[in-house]
Amino acid sequence: MAATGRLGTNFARRRRRSAAIRAVLAALLFSVFIGSSTYAFDAGRASFSVRINDEIIPYNVFAIYVLPGEQLEIEASGSEQDEFQISGGGNAQALAPRRWSWRAPQQPGLYDLRISSALDSVQLNAFVLRPASAVVDGRIENFRVGQYPETPLNGNPVYLPPDGFVELNDSTASVMLSPHFQLSQFPSKQSGSFPKYLVLRERLLLKLELLLEQLNSQGISAESLTIMSGYRTPFYNQAIGNVPYSRHVYGGAADVFVDVAPRDGIMDDLNQDGVHDYRDAQMLYSIANRLYASDSNRWLVGGLGVYRSNSAHGPFLHIDARGMRSRWGVLP
Repeated sequence: MAATGRLGTNFARRRRRSAAIRAVLAALLFSVFIGSSTYAFDAGRASFSVRINDEIIPYNVFAIYVLPGEQLEIEASGSEQDEFQISGGGNAQALAPRRWSWRAPQQPGLYDLRISSALDSVQLNAFVLRPASAVVDGRIENFRVGQYPETPLNGNPVYLPPDGFVELNDSTASVMLSPHFQLSQFPSKQSGSFPKYLVLRERLLLKLELLLEQLNSQGISAESLTIMSGYRTPFYNQAIGNVPYSRHVYGGAADVFVDVAPRDGIMDDLNQDGVHDYRDAQMLYSIANRLYASDSNRWLVGGLGVYRSNSAHGPFLHIDARGMRSRWGVLP
């Protein structure tokens, strides 16, 4: 009976060990399958591009920001065989087979504008802004904005106060600004309920999308970047002790990091040295710096800064679209 009991015990142990090995192998195979088959980064590029004023939009969804009644020139660029149509809110007048003059509605809000060919389309989420005249005593209704500097920094027009504000509410929070970023990622961090108001620049979204695409092409799998800080009202910017001409105040800056594996609120170990630290932000900086310095991307010139972790946050990268080159916080 004792021998039989030992044989039974050994058999049970072997069976449990085999089951454990099978479970580990299954998990490994599943992770390989997920990594190689299920996740495939889609840059969200359309088969044609759309030019709006000075911006060229290559994506199948993008947000634009206009004042009530503002007129834009829109042009589609694709193959010679493509024929294009424009549809949606506002008033569009054809200037040429691929070019239109579009006038925004007078009522602030979100409007769906679409440029279509026979095989593809570009959805433009057109935010008609609340004009800056809506700011009274530093507030839009109950939302505190604060006061912008009266004169632009060194006379540079990129530091002029914004002409209007995007309204963030329950219905607009999940609206996509580009293929991988939505409106709810960018508001000022100050407390308060909806509606909130913010400023965003199209070129900042173009820079973020291009960086995300570059990261994925280099094996850093991420469906978006974590936006630690996007827009800041002058009120909030002053409250945290930042400089008055911060690009965040003008909707042209974002502090970002990669937070995928694990999703824990801090920068991933991008350089695979076993720790999550400043050098991961430095690696992110190096990728972005090379990307924006390439001849084809020089029009995206702006600021890049690397920041170490502290008691309030982990390491991160600052990106802005100020229109001039600026670099700081880089290791020798």
